Amino acid sequence: MQIFDSIDSLQTWLKEIQKADKSIGFVPTMGALHEGHITLVNQSNQDNDITVCSVFVNPTQFNNPEDLDKYPRDIKKDLKLLEAANCDVVFLPTVAAMYPDGEKSEDFEFGGLENQMEGKYRPGHFDGVATIVSRFFDIVKPTKAYFGEKDFQQLRIIQELVKQKDYHIQIIPMPIARERSGLALSSRNTRLTPTYKEAAPEIFRILNLIKDWKNDFSVNQTIIKVEEEFLKTPFELEYILICDELSLEPISNWDQSENIRAFIAAYAGDVRLIDNLKIK
Repeated sequence: MQIFDSIDSLQTWLKEIQKADKSIGFVPTMGALHEGHITLVNQSNQDNDITVCSVFVNPTQFNNPEDLDKYPRDIKKDLKLLEAANCDVVFLPTVAAMYPDGEKSEDFEFGGLENQMEGKYRPGHFDGVATIVSRFFDIVKPTKAYFGEKDFQQLRIIQELVKQKDYHIQIIPMPIARERSGLALSSRNTRLTPTYKEAAPEIFRILNLIKDWKNDFSVNQTIIKVEEEFLKTPFELEYILICDELSLEPISNWDQSENIRAFIAAYAGDVRLIDNLKIK
């Protein structure tokens, strides 16, 4: 497994791969890796000649400095997991390398996608995401890039970014990886207290209830029922939204879209969890 911390050294190595006309799969991560990340690496290994994984905690996508400080970091463990997964290349850039002109995001517009859900509650978040992903794409020049559906809005933003910048990169969505309990795998799960960890499967259980409720209740009634269910849990619900998958705009009735997904964000103490589920 090759490890690079400079852009120049990585690009020099990748040029030889590109000259040989080999395909490059790219898995961007913020570290604190778990089995969900490894499924992306495994898929990339299957699809491509070479897999590149970046580990970089991107400061510009955190609108809460405290959240950035508390974000889990364990590079030794990350490298062991990636080596075991047969990842070919790991890129570990510094903040200074990725932001030579200072930690500032570029400004993007994604037709309103950036203003829904996470965009509403985390101003500037998707400018930070799009900035760092576009810079990684420019450096790595992958054939395919892999993103999990847990961050579904991020996935849609990246799909639009590829269109806007005319990148010749295929974006591969990957299903949400879950613990046996149903809890969506997340780097933040390591910060859950035992009480919240025990209750965490409730989020997935409530999401699944929406599939049944849609047969008997309106969208608004279903949202109320979700809110009532959360009152029985230790979590503080930030939002429940039922949206069209393409536009991410909330729907008002079940016949409004052929592809509907429910999105939840909730706080487990100071740990923010997100999850989603395809409903229709």
